[in-house]
Amino acid sequence: MRGRFDPRRGRVEPVASEKTDETGQITVSELVSALHFDLAEWLGTAALPKVFDRISGALDEQFTSVVTTGQAVDRETFLAGIWSARNALAGVEIEVSEIQEIARSGQLIVVRFVAENRIGESKTGKRTVTAVLVTDGRTYLWRTVHETPVPEPAQPAASETPTPAAAADDVIA
Repeated sequence: MRGRFDPRRGRVEPVASEKTDETGQITVSELVSALHFDLAEWLGTAALPKVFDRISGALDEQFTSVVTTGQAVDRETFLAGIWSARNALAGVEIEVSEIQEIARSGQLIVVRFVAENRIGESKTGKRTVTAVLVTDGRTYLWRTVHETPVPEPAQPAASETPTPAAAADDVIA
């Protein structure tokens, strides 16, 4: 098997192009999950530099990202931020869900998913992500990402919580 040796696991990790579905194509879910696993490992542990190498290797040379603050950043700025954030969120896991391939045409794939950071039982940073990937049929690179924060559900203030009697009055009125 071709890949990178992981001394902590004592085995060779397959490269992304070896992960395929029954048709021989890599699945979008695997692409999304693999990158976010590496991001969580880098942000949440004292990861080896090879984890950063996998992240940077997954990004197209023309990569851009619109982060949750609305700021657009280029590949170098994004990677510099990731590099400096190594182990900044100790124990973080990034859960990805609702992965959907929106479109595929020629060398472009558009995907949308929900990502949420979790540290222990605490979940924060839920966002909807739309990404464009480019492929030559063997390798897949992230060209652009746009993250939109999902607002936390509003919790009613103690004074705004209706009493059963008040709720009944609203229904009757």
